[in-house]
Amino acid sequence: MTSVDLAARLGRTVLYQIYPQSFADANRDGIGDLAGITERLDYLTWLGVDAIWLSPCFVSPFADAGYDVADFFQVAPRYGTNEDMARLTEEAGRRGVSVLLDLVAGHTSDQHPWFRASADDPDDDRFVWSDVPVDGFQHGLGARGGYYRPNFFPFQPALNYGYARPDPAEPWRQPVDAPGPLANRAALRQIMAHWFDLGVAGFRVDMASSLVKDDPSRVETGRLWHETRSWLDETYPGRVLISEWGNPRIAVPAGFHVDFFLQFGGDDNGLPFRSLWNNGAGTVDPAWSERSAWADADARGDASTFVQAWQAAADAIAATERGGVVGLPTSNHDFTRLVAGARDAEQARVAHVLTMTWPALPSVYYGDEIGMRYVPGTPTLEGSRLSPTYDRAGSRTPMQWGDVPAGTFGPGRPATSTYLPQDPDPDRPTVAGQLEDGDSLLHLVRELVALRHRDSRLDVESPIEVLATGYPLAYLRGGTLAVVLNPGRLGVRFPLDGAASARPVITRGCRVEPGDDGGGVVHLDGHGYAVLDLARVATRNEKDFADTGATVFNRFA
Repeated sequence: MTSVDLAARLGRTVLYQIYPQSFADANRDGIGDLAGITERLDYLTWLGVDAIWLSPCFVSPFADAGYDVADFFQVAPRYGTNEDMARLTEEAGRRGVSVLLDLVAGHTSDQHPWFRASADDPDDDRFVWSDVPVDGFQHGLGARGGYYRPNFFPFQPALNYGYARPDPAEPWRQPVDAPGPLANRAALRQIMAHWFDLGVAGFRVDMASSLVKDDPSRVETGRLWHETRSWLDETYPGRVLISEWGNPRIAVPAGFHVDFFLQFGGDDNGLPFRSLWNNGAGTVDPAWSERSAWADADARGDASTFVQAWQAAADAIAATERGGVVGLPTSNHDFTRLVAGARDAEQARVAHVLTMTWPALPSVYYGDEIGMRYVPGTPTLEGSRLSPTYDRAGSRTPMQWGDVPAGTFGPGRPATSTYLPQDPDPDRPTVAGQLEDGDSLLHLVRELVALRHRDSRLDVESPIEVLATGYPLAYLRGGTLAVVLNPGRLGVRFPLDGAASARPVITRGCRVEPGDDGGGVVHLDGHGYAVLDLARVATRNEKDFADTGATVFNRFA
């Protein structure tokens, strides 16, 4: 797969997110870099991923770990050079892996030359300025004085894309077609084009819904991205845009190829995603520690909220002319990992099976494939603390490679990033340790990725029929591939037509017995799972399914 055909393959793509400062350190200065990622491409191709997404790697003072950009056109020296990026995209492309970057579209660092110029020039409207104090605005230190609107942290001034609604009491509000907003739209395309020309396949857009202000229905924001997508399809066909929006029902019709379900965002403030595997540890909202998600060892949750939200998004996407895909991550740099709090690696197995078999684009956060845990008590670094109860640093600790043999996936044991302390647990999982264990989580994830690639029933476009949303969660893909999942610690049983004669594909703690009515009963141990082929046929090379509608029939709705 080359960098220009990723858009056509999203239905079967597996994405892998890399936090670059923590992944692999080639120059042994203590911080991961692009050369280190290049050295580990053979590991990623062995795992089977199709695309990698790098958290921001542009020039930055790193007050927010790179999400405060000071130069959108240059790689930060801690990671290497633009030439290193070009080499990464070239080497990845040779292996069939596409490279996506993180685009911070809504703000810059307060150290960015654009902002410094605006702070000194009263006629520069690239940022949102007020002459009088405004609640939430920050005092500018340049010659113009005044106050600027931040987008997240105070040191991240919001780029001015205009306001959807005027307000005479707030004269700083400009329309979306004012000169400042139009200049920022043009700059956004210039940034994308620069990196596309270096071989980048697309972008994950940070805070994608935040650009146009006071846009409650996101109408103007949607128009902005719709125009951007039209430019992209015409100028750089095959490249992709993935949004951090948290509401695929709105974001994908607005022009994105993919939008993730996330722990925040949407009309429900992230409830569909958190209802799957909220871990109750290190959450921004302490009340969430009292909520039971589906991935609950005591079987107190339910996946129906997620299923219904996915169905609403799938319906909205199906109605669009361009189409698109819902994204489903294992975790990411902003929220806790699959292994966190009371949830262990055995439950993470079930989560990975769900992520890889659901009709969505799966995104694996680095280290989740070996069960790296959220490490409580990790020191705050580069803006990682979001609240008194939650620090993101615990999800950003160094990749746990271990003693990988030289020549296996690069130059042998890599230098461990010291950007953050390593997980102090002496029994922490490593790539090296799990390579030799065919029953490890690492081998399961590799097997699941391979299954997703070879079996057309797992394409995003292939239909799904949800049979149960509790314990177990059970569904059919393509009519004949059954998935039955039990994240609880106690065993469960589920009657499934055709199971008695099914071929096991990927199972753990599973046995099938004949049912009273001639069907089969699937028994799953605690934390057990089963992918069963009820037809014994229909792989990608044998059969294409005529029904490509991603329709859900929830018998328990």
